Amino acid sequence: MTSAITSSTPSANVASTSASTNNINANDAANSQDRFLKLLVAQLNNQDPMNPLDNAQMTSQIAQINTVTGIEQLNTTVKGLVSQFSAQQLLQGTAMVGRQVLVEGDSMAINAETKTAYGALDLSEPAADVQVQVLNASGKELGVVDLGSLKAGRVNFEWDASAHPDSGPLHFQVQAKNGATNVTATPLTIDQVVSVSQDNGTLQLQLGRGNTIDYGAIKSVL
Repeated sequence: MTSAITSSTPSANVASTSASTNNINANDAANSQDRFLKLLVAQLNNQDPMNPLDNAQMTSQIAQINTVTGIEQLNTTVKGLVSQFSAQQLLQGTAMVGRQVLVEGDSMAINAETKTAYGALDLSEPAADVQVQVLNASGKELGVVDLGSLKAGRVNFEWDASAHPDSGPLHFQVQAKNGATNVTATPLTIDQVVSVSQDNGTLQLQLGRGNTIDYGAIKSVL
């Protein structure tokens, strides 16, 4: 399989964009200071001689403009760090290409040699009776995997698919109960990462079955 790696922000463009942003922010800070000084001078020139500007007021105004300038400089620094982190995250994300991952989904992975189908699930709490229904593409039940009593957490299971070679893609449905009370069970499926990209600073993974998920949606790397 040939893996395609998509990057919407090449490193050269990231550096150019970051430099341009820094220049704009620096100009904004300088313009703010220039406007403040002009207003301060105008205020001093037009003050009432009988009621001159108080030193404490002037000091307060200077402190305010320094605070605003400091915040703008801090914002510029943080934006630069975020941009660098995003570029580094994309570079590191390319190591995921070709790896198998566990994500939410009800599809079953099938070993072509052993004709064994695999799946997994997360139980929100212990369950006295857990059963997995194996379904074909049209939703017809092909078999049941009886997992019995299980503790809360992640459980892997497998099913012999050799008796149904032409059933097509397999899916599964979990029924977990404590007596008459249903227990929440999240189905998990195995898929392969074929490419990575970024969307608004979020690392995205394109999977073999055509899904696109956030990096944080990965339950496990196999």
